[in-house]
Amino acid sequence: MPPLIATTIPDCRAAIHTAKSAGQRVGLVPTMGALHAGHLSLIERARAETGFVVVSIFVNPTQFGPKEDLSRYPRPFERDVELCSQAGVDLILNPTPETMYGYDFKTYVEIHDLQNVLCGASRSGHFRGVATVVLKLFNIVQPDIAFFGQKDAQQALLLSRMVRDLNVPVEMAICPIVREPDGLAMSSRNVYLNASERTSAPVLFRVLSALRYAVVAGERDVAALIGQTTALIAATPHMRIDYIAVVDCDTLTPLTLVHGNVLVALAVFVGATRLIDNIMLVV
Repeated sequence: MPPLIATTIPDCRAAIHTAKSAGQRVGLVPTMGALHAGHLSLIERARAETGFVVVSIFVNPTQFGPKEDLSRYPRPFERDVELCSQAGVDLILNPTPETMYGYDFKTYVEIHDLQNVLCGASRSGHFRGVATVVLKLFNIVQPDIAFFGQKDAQQALLLSRMVRDLNVPVEMAICPIVREPDGLAMSSRNVYLNASERTSAPVLFRVLSALRYAVVAGERDVAALIGQTTALIAATPHMRIDYIAVVDCDTLTPLTLVHGNVLVALAVFVGATRLIDNIMLVV
């Protein structure tokens, strides 16, 4: 059975009210569309853990900067609907920007200390837009569980903190990164890569794996680890580093020595396309 498609908030809420009245738990997978295997893994988990699966497909303008790719962000909506249908999605929420924000929107959510580092350092306002739209989706859908990918590690941390700080009654499920056979993390932006760039792109996971091996072998000095990683990326065609960071998993505070629960995150321009990846370490 194909999923219901709601373009308005009242239609979405009516469908969810029916599901909840029937005793079904609601799972939400927020997306910007251009679905790939990573999204489908979130949907699969939502299907396994809840009785009514909602996928939002909304290219959120408030998380794009003035020089970013909002206008060219892929929007293969018919294909996304087909994938959702095959995955057993019950409802697709596909609002317009006007439906989500109206014409005089003035209220935003900010998570201080966490939103302006790593990706936030070069994408001013990005996480304010992410947090705001996700809180709106939580208020519209009122899910029991929301499913997010570990690839966007900073996003997952910020949103989990938002849920905790604002007492949002939703369980956060952070799911593993899904990768191509060569290690490249699944991303809607991978379609921007030309053939040569696509050949270079798997170096991101290779350097993270090399860093992990170095830590397992006993290296703890963060400056040395970042230096080795930087050199490997710099030796690869088409690469320009935005950042490489080794930080505390909970606070995103930079570390000088690897210890405790650690996030190793990077953002690299492959040609004109900015890709992110990360690994978690427990030392």
